[in-house]
Amino acid sequence: MDTIASLVINGLATGMLIFLLAAGLTLIFGLMDVLNFGHGGLFAWGAYAGVWIYTSTGSFLAGVIGAVIIGAGLGYVMERVVIRPVYGSHVQQILVTLGVMLVLSELLKVFWGPNPISAPVPGMLDGSWSVGNVILIKYRLFIIAVGVLALIGLQLLMNRSRLGLIVRAGVQNKEMVQALGIPIHRVFTLVFMLGAGMAALGGALLAPYSGIVFAEMGMQFAILAFIVVVIGGMGSIRGSAFASVLVGLSGSLMAYYMPDLSLAVNMLLMLAVLLVKPSGLLGAKG
Repeated sequence: MDTIASLVINGLATGMLIFLLAAGLTLIFGLMDVLNFGHGGLFAWGAYAGVWIYTSTGSFLAGVIGAVIIGAGLGYVMERVVIRPVYGSHVQQILVTLGVMLVLSELLKVFWGPNPISAPVPGMLDGSWSVGNVILIKYRLFIIAVGVLALIGLQLLMNRSRLGLIVRAGVQNKEMVQALGIPIHRVFTLVFMLGAGMAALGGALLAPYSGIVFAEMGMQFAILAFIVVVIGGMGSIRGSAFASVLVGLSGSLMAYYMPDLSLAVNMLLMLAVLLVKPSGLLGAKG
């Protein structure tokens, strides 16, 4: 039981990190219908920027905030320069955003070098608590708490705020929203920046969790994020959260009990969901 409890906590922490990346992708892909394969590059930039600012200033909070700002700024440039000309064309979106992913990865090597960089755990979150025979690592519990708060915040933003109403209306009928005098393109830019900031936040929190950051990490986690969005349902934030936890737990348990299947389990899980419910676990039909 102690081993299972430790694996569950580890899986929940991993799931919440995936959710922070997938939540931004849900906003961009599920709501705005943009296939952004460059999303993982924003995740990696958040990781590198967070570590750099943290080690330079000694403040983990400054590192996280700085990473989110840099991620949102990159998202603004990406949406205005790269994405806006290819709205409505998935093929062009795939091509240009894959190019953005490669460019962002190479720029990381230009600024910080090609070798992996170590990422220390902040002192206040280092260490663990012991509850019976179960070891609770502080940083993993911190990640779980941040993921839950992010889920609550996004749900309130999309369902209880004017911005969320405009975004949902713009997805359904962009021309009607524009006819009402609302600059829908500016709103979509803001949503894109929010999604990019969420990706950077996930990267900044992942760095101390994994201990190192490397330029190719963006593609690795972007694949997991797309799997989560498909399993949870397009545009469903709650679905992405549920699917992230499911993917995190399955990966953690399979890596311990059946390591040979740990890499394939997520693909098999996505395949099973698509066969039973093509719209995703919590996605709406159509």
